Amino acid sequence: MAIVLDDEQWLKRLISCHDKELPELQNLNDHFEGNMPLKYLHPELLAELDNRLEQVVINWPELVVDCLDERLDVTGFRVSGQPKPDAGLEEIWQANDLDEWTQQGHVEALVMKRAFAIVGANDESDEPPIITIESPLEVHAEFDPRTRKVAAAVKRWEEEGSDGRKVKHATLYLPNKTSWWLYDGGKWVIDGDYAPDPHELGVVPVVPVVNRPRLGRPGGKSELSAIIPVSNAANKIATDMMVSAEFHAMPRRWALGFGPEDFQDEQGNKVSAWSKVAGKIWATEKTREDGAEVGQFAESQLSNFHATLNLLAQIVGSLGALTPQTMGLQNAANPATADAIRAGESRLVKRAERRQKAFGGAHERTMRIADRIWTGEWRSELRRLETQWRDASTPTVAQTADASVKKFQAQIVPLRQTREDLQYSAEQIALMEAEDAKKAEQDQAAIFGPVKQDPSAPQDMPPADPQQQMPAVSQMPASPPAA
Repeated sequence: MAIVLDDEQWLKRLISCHDKELPELQNLNDHFEGNMPLKYLHPELLAELDNRLEQVVINWPELVVDCLDERLDVTGFRVSGQPKPDAGLEEIWQANDLDEWTQQGHVEALVMKRAFAIVGANDESDEPPIITIESPLEVHAEFDPRTRKVAAAVKRWEEEGSDGRKVKHATLYLPNKTSWWLYDGGKWVIDGDYAPDPHELGVVPVVPVVNRPRLGRPGGKSELSAIIPVSNAANKIATDMMVSAEFHAMPRRWALGFGPEDFQDEQGNKVSAWSKVAGKIWATEKTREDGAEVGQFAESQLSNFHATLNLLAQIVGSLGALTPQTMGLQNAANPATADAIRAGESRLVKRAERRQKAFGGAHERTMRIADRIWTGEWRSELRRLETQWRDASTPTVAQTADASVKKFQAQIVPLRQTREDLQYSAEQIALMEAEDAKKAEQDQAAIFGPVKQDPSAPQDMPPADPQQQMPAVSQMPASPPAA
């Protein structure tokens, strides 16, 4: 049974749930941005090095997300059974610059478990609806446990008021109404500048784009969940390596039988501690008979750090389905062949195709709501809407062209599908088809002559059907004799 709450109760409930999840989302975002704190380092070492310690960040979380996101490119939408993309949906998509915004939404979903698409009417009635892609740091939604659809959602943000103070704002989205709120006097009140919108859509105009949802976890999971602990370990090892490089990688000298007065320059000034360690030649009048003796310790090679980092890189590559070439583990003396690289990408390609299915369903729901707002009705044919994606694999241009042309020549697929397989956009295919039609008319005119118009016919009438102007078979030119 659905939860029955009034608007203010829904708002407070959603904000409370969002506040509980924000620390986790912010932590995921910090790791992706490379702003994570240093882990595993002993407190005494931190106190000893004070502010001289600079953390070395190996940002593998960003690499894992980018390699997957680079294979998630939406090319359009098609209604099942229609050979061409839906022109109305294409106009809505392009009017909202969703080519760029959805890419950012995919990154947010991969990093922080989900992103959101919010649909609203345009102030201009003849303009397409407005679709915005939102971060989970600002938007939260609750799912109906029975239907698994969004029951309510909230978007929060802060703006600077006329008096310079930060004012908290919120928008509450319900299945049949959208309302705007602000935090004033210690409580949430309706924003008087915006009247509630009783849109009566029957659905919440907020669509979650969820990464890796499960039956018991509809909110999804971050791609970084398994990567962060290994990445933190790599940052610690890399930082330790830099500390060791300063204190152990160059020869350290030792001296017996000397006092502070022996470490002075020609002017009698005291030599710095660092000059004692490196870069200076020591000279003294003391001899072994005076008890003086000088030597140096063997320097460290740092190879143990290199081996540990390579091991951690292999673990991250396995968890993120990345190739050795991507992780910098390729053998320069014996590089992998192109076929071996593509075979190594098979897990990543399949993972990208899974994300295309999940994200594509969210994009389809978004476009159905937008079409309903613009047309005023739920078009039944949009139930069979399909998101078109660019191929997630990485075949060469020659391989793709060869396979596509062979399928066309064998009459397995039509010409339009061949052009789509070659990754041409809908606009490019439309221009090609227009050129094909123009060329067909020119060829027909070259064989049968131009189509003659009846001078008595009205000028605004379309030209006669070329098939009706074809001469009789007896009048057609004979075929050239066979060679």
